[in-house]
Amino acid sequence: MSNVLKNLKPEAVFRYFAEMSEIPRGSGNEKAISDYLVNFAKKHDLEVIQDEALNVIIKKPATKGYENAPCVILQGHMDMVCEKNKGTDHDFEKDALKLKIVDNYIYADNTTLGADNGIAVAYALAILEANDLEHPALEVLITSEEETGMGGAINLDPSHLKGEYLLNLDSEEEGYLLVSCAGGVRTRQVLPIVWEDADTNLTAYKIDITGLKGGHSGMDVIKQRGNSNKIMGRILSKLNDEMNYSIANVHGGAKMNAIPRECEAIILTDSKNEKILCETIENLNNIFKSELATSDPGISIEVKKHEDKVAKVFSKETMIKLISSLVLIPNGIKTMSMDIENLVESSTNLGVVITHDNEITFESAVRSSVKSLKYNILNEMKCIANLLNCEFLADSDYPEWSYKADSKLREICQNVHKNKYNKEAKVIAIHAGLECGLLLEKMPHVDAISLGPDMFDVHTPEEHLDIASTQRTYEYLLDILKNIK
Repeated sequence: MSNVLKNLKPEAVFRYFAEMSEIPRGSGNEKAISDYLVNFAKKHDLEVIQDEALNVIIKKPATKGYENAPCVILQGHMDMVCEKNKGTDHDFEKDALKLKIVDNYIYADNTTLGADNGIAVAYALAILEANDLEHPALEVLITSEEETGMGGAINLDPSHLKGEYLLNLDSEEEGYLLVSCAGGVRTRQVLPIVWEDADTNLTAYKIDITGLKGGHSGMDVIKQRGNSNKIMGRILSKLNDEMNYSIANVHGGAKMNAIPRECEAIILTDSKNEKILCETIENLNNIFKSELATSDPGISIEVKKHEDKVAKVFSKETMIKLISSLVLIPNGIKTMSMDIENLVESSTNLGVVITHDNEITFESAVRSSVKSLKYNILNEMKCIANLLNCEFLADSDYPEWSYKADSKLREICQNVHKNKYNKEAKVIAIHAGLECGLLLEKMPHVDAISLGPDMFDVHTPEEHLDIASTQRTYEYLLDILKNIK
């Protein structure tokens, strides 16, 4: 166990969280963490199922007096978003996370923490390990590839589960009971590159966008934080109005479902244009600092000479299509709910732009709590791609989670919260994709709720977990289980 967490309570919860932090578990790299969960179950003589998608189901019988209570599914996901600050020496494929405590919060050192959703797994393992708790029969479901399209939930065979209640532990605010969430789909626009030989008489420059806060593309979209890829589109478009130049490379963002914090572009132009280039960048830097003064005061746009040799650049047609794509691909809030105050109804996030050998890809996450709006956004994006002669792909389409008016589980959770804290839990809907929609589509008889402790800045290197909230939420979870009879 990490020495940093060894004195924290509940001991078992933070012990398992520390153990998981030693195991690389980015989306698509879950074999080790999946096997860890299987080995845990075998060590504790619990029934375990590991499917081809690496989902793990661990079952524990009811304790005395709860034999006739409804079976409860405790659910979270094993993978995490892998983001790090620029210049950080960390390999998410093999390095353990470096945990630290700052002002009663747990952070990782310059990387994402993985509390989303490692804390759910830690809660579940602590409950499975304990012999002194009261609870119904439990089915712990830990899914894979949640962060990149809910692949684990999509491929789950529901016949392995008999539970009547689903407690999803993938929420990020204590005292809130989530009862509805957005559906979503991920998209990929592909622009073929026509390369040309670079003019050896031109000078190469690198444009860097840094200092943006980023964040979760669903939960944080309402904060209207700057998107580095969209900002780069505006910069390249403005430069195209001011001078002649070519583009050799554009790269921005790391994860489709994280608001991109950084973007860079390599351009070539006559050295005589250097003054215009620098003045334009300085002016745009001031403009964006003004526009984003509240959401992203730390934004920085810099240009400097690029010392590496540049042999190839995009053709003029490819360059114009690239700029047009960056400018036109939808991003941010599309519609707000007219029924629930301050709830984003539909949105998009242009999360990743990558220059490959033969193509440039633009990856977006589309979210909506209204199915028809989700498909309307997809149609808009497809039309843009068609106009620019780009290929358009959409996959990992998952449904929204609709509010259930009559929920016995919600009533139990509300009563326990009222009795425990002498105040009402807040029942809310969120603009983020939880697996509940997919799981309930497979198991329509199940009654579901989502809860979790306070965590902040998820999907960014500033992600942190509130230690006291983690303890309180665990105790609340135990009381919920105790009251399901």
